[in-house]
Amino acid sequence: MGNDITILIGGKAGQGIQTIGAILAGICHDAGLFVFSTDDFQSRIRGGHSFHLLRVGSRPLSAPSIRPDILVAIDENTYDIHREKLMSSGIAILNKNGGNDGDSKGNIYRVPLQDLAAEAGGKIASNTVAAGVVAAVMGAGLDRVRAVIESRFEAKGEKVQTLNLAAVEKGYGQGRDICFQSPFSFDGEKSPDHVVMAGAKAAALGALAADCRFFPFYPMSPGTGIVTEVAANLGKLPVVMEQAEDEIAAVNMAIGASYAGIRSLVATSGGGFSLMVEGLGLSGITETPMVIINAQRPGPATGLATRTAQADLLFSIHASQDEFPRFVFAPGSVLDTFKTVKRAVMLSEKYQVPAIVLMDQYLTDSARTETNDFVVGDEHHSYIQDTEMYQGETYHRYKITEDGVSPRCLPCTPHALVRVAGNEHTPDGLPSEEPLNRVAMVDKRFVKLPAMTRELRLPSVFCNNSSFFLTGWGSSKGCIMEACLHLREEGIDAGWIIFEDLWPLDAQGLKDMLTGKRLIMVEGNATSQLGTLIRTLTGIEYLAAILKYDGRPIYPEYIVERVKDIQAN
Repeated sequence: MGNDITILIGGKAGQGIQTIGAILAGICHDAGLFVFSTDDFQSRIRGGHSFHLLRVGSRPLSAPSIRPDILVAIDENTYDIHREKLMSSGIAILNKNGGNDGDSKGNIYRVPLQDLAAEAGGKIASNTVAAGVVAAVMGAGLDRVRAVIESRFEAKGEKVQTLNLAAVEKGYGQGRDICFQSPFSFDGEKSPDHVVMAGAKAAALGALAADCRFFPFYPMSPGTGIVTEVAANLGKLPVVMEQAEDEIAAVNMAIGASYAGIRSLVATSGGGFSLMVEGLGLSGITETPMVIINAQRPGPATGLATRTAQADLLFSIHASQDEFPRFVFAPGSVLDTFKTVKRAVMLSEKYQVPAIVLMDQYLTDSARTETNDFVVGDEHHSYIQDTEMYQGETYHRYKITEDGVSPRCLPCTPHALVRVAGNEHTPDGLPSEEPLNRVAMVDKRFVKLPAMTRELRLPSVFCNNSSFFLTGWGSSKGCIMEACLHLREEGIDAGWIIFEDLWPLDAQGLKDMLTGKRLIMVEGNATSQLGTLIRTLTGIEYLAAILKYDGRPIYPEYIVERVKDIQAN
C-alpha cells in the first residue's frame, strides 16, 4: 500500500454521506494529512445511489482515485455496485442492523449503524456512527475525533452535539475491532499553511477578493454552489445578492451594475449561459466589464443536472452573434480558481470586455488541501476616469484610441455625459448606421486583442522532450498530472501540456511550443474541442484523444488505461 488511501462512502440521497466524508476530512486535516474529496450524486433529494470519495495522504493530492481501500456501504446496493473496484488489500464495511443477516468474514465487516445510533440517542446520527467506525479503522485517536465532532456540531446546540459525540464513540468502539493496515500516522498537527477548500468557495472568495460587490443570479446546478458561498458573507462585506426571475434578467442586472461602476459577477451553468448569450453581446458592444462563471454540466438542454462535463469551450469562445473580444479562462485546481477569478475580474475591467471562467461540477464540488495563498493582495487598480479632466471638452465614451480602450467614466458624475447604446454607435455613444463608423468601431474593439493576448499565459509543459504529451485543460489538470506520473513510474515516457488561459491565445507562440510534439488530448467532451482549437490556430493535428463524456470525472486510472490501449493499437 502506498502513502495514501481512498475511502468510498455510498448510499441513498438523504443518508448523510457527505457529512461522513466531511467529518473524516476534518479529522485528517487536523492531523496534518492531505485530503481530496469529490461527490457523485443523482439529481434527486431522496433515494437513488450516491457516493462520496475521500482520498487521504501524507503528501499533496491533486486528484481522486476510483479504487477504494475502504468501502463503506450505508445501503445494500453500494457494495454490489462498487465491490469490483475495491483494492485487493482493502476492506468493506456494511451496514447491518436488526433485520439483516450475516456475520463479518474475510475483508467484509458488518456494523449495525442504526442500532448503535439508537443506543446513542437517535437513529438520525447513524452517519456519525459510520464516521467513528472509519476514524478508528484509520488509526485516528479518539480525542482528536471528539474534538472534530465538538467543533462541527457546536453551532447546533448542546443536545445535537451530545448525541453526535455519543454516536461517534459507539462507532469508534466498533472500528477498533476491524483489521486494517493504515499507511500513515495521526500524530501530526494541522499546518497553519494549509486549508481544505472546495472550488465553489474558491470562486466566491476570488470574486470577493477582486472587490465584486453585486452578484445577481438564477439558481442552476452546479453554479448555485458558488452563489451559496457568496451568501455566507452577506452582512460581513459590502455585497448585494439578487435572485432574478431568470438568467436573462441576471446577466442584464450585472451589466447595469457594472455600467454604474459596481464590479459584478454572474455564476451559472451551461443552460443558463445559453440564455445569457444576448446579454454577453450587450456587454461586448457597450464595452461594459462583466464576468460570467459557467460551471459546466452535460447537455444539451437539461442534460445531466448534477454531473460534470467540459463541452462548452468552443461555445464560450464564439457565444453571441457577430464578433467581439472576450477572455476565456479554465482554472485547473481550487487555488487556481481563486486566482483565476481575481484575474478575470481585473482584466475584464482593464480592457472593458466580458470574461468567462469555465468551471464544472467536478471542480466546483471537489475539495482538497491547498497551500493557504487565498489572499486579497495589493494588485487592485481602478480603471474609472476622473471626470474633472473633461471640464470644457466633450466626453466620448467610445473614443478611438491607440490600444482600443476608451476612457471610462460613470454616469451621473460631473463634467461628462455618459452615453451607451446596444446599437452600433459613434464615439460619443449615439446610435449610427454609417458604414465607415461601423468599420471604425469594430476595428476599435478588436485592436484590444494584441494586448489582451499578451496578458494570457501559454500552457504549462512537463518533461519537454517526452515521447508524447497528455494535453488537456481546466479541471482535468490534476488527473492528467497524476496519470502522467503513474505512466512514468511504469517506464512510459509521458509528459503533459495543460491549458488554463484559453482565449485569446498567441497562435504563433503556441505553434512554436507544440511543433514536433505528439499530443494525446484528454477532455471531458465528445469531439476534442481543445484539439480542434489547437488545429485551427496552429495547423497541428493531435495523435489521439482520450474523451470521456459520461458525466463522470476523468479519473487518473482511466487515463492510464486508455494510454495503454492507444499504445497497444
